[in-house]
Amino acid sequence: MKVIFLQDVKGKGKKGDIKEVPNGYAQNFLIKNNLAKPANNESMAELKGKQKAKEKQDAEVLAEAKELKALLEKEETVVKINAKAGEDGRLFGSIPSKQIADALNKQYKIKIDKRKIELDQPIRALGFTQVPVKLHPQVTATINVHTIQE
Repeated sequence: MKVIFLQDVKGKGKKGDIKEVPNGYAQNFLIKNNLAKPANNESMAELKGKQKAKEKQDAEVLAEAKELKALLEKEETVVKINAKAGEDGRLFGSIPSKQIADALNKQYKIKIDKRKIELDQPIRALGFTQVPVKLHPQVTATINVHTIQE
């Protein structure tokens, strides 16, 4: 019997897969527990419609990420952060990704989750720093952070 999986079933299939399974297994376990439904013309058309809608939504999210990347990588988009520093240009403390995200929100009204800012080590020196930001699995932008002495 052909079924469309509604949820992931370990060892059998993932959500949205169409597979041939034994009749008894399909009727007594998969369909009974709402893990799958029979693959007839109506359910196949519904699945295709859902897949097209998901593809369209994914394309919109990717386009938004590319727009945001263009905005972040403009030359005039420089995040300025004031910090206390010693005479040699080293900071007292450091600037973590949360502080960069807050400064970006205050200065440019752009909200980015601090977890998307890929800062290996917190910034510990004055000057310009290039910081990568993962906006989407396929889109990574680079923002300029300028650390200024207070």
